[in-house]
Amino acid sequence: MITLTDTAAKKVAQLLADEGAQDLALRVSVKSGGCSGFSYDMYFDGDIAADDVTLTFGDVKVVVDPASAPMLEGASLDFKDSLTEQGFAISNPNATRSCGCGKSFS
Repeated sequence: MITLTDTAAKKVAQLLADEGAQDLALRVSVKSGGCSGFSYDMYFDGDIAADDVTLTFGDVKVVVDPASAPMLEGASLDFKDSLTEQGFAISNPNATRSCGCGKSFS
């Protein structure tokens, strides 16, 4: 299942605190579409289904729907904040190719 680096977990916790929404979870899912066939979707969600996979990284709860879970097996979410890279990035060993935007894969 997907993991969060310490840097990503801290950034997500900061974003939740800034929004005053510590009761929400980070939902990570895979959707059909994008230039490579599938794309990642991430957003804060308070609607957690009984069949969602729920993970905890420090103070951050992450939820993944059952259809996305197999495609996120072994994936890692990191946060980069440098002059050359900024934002969240998913490294996924299940992706056979990805596009330049980093949000689409097959």
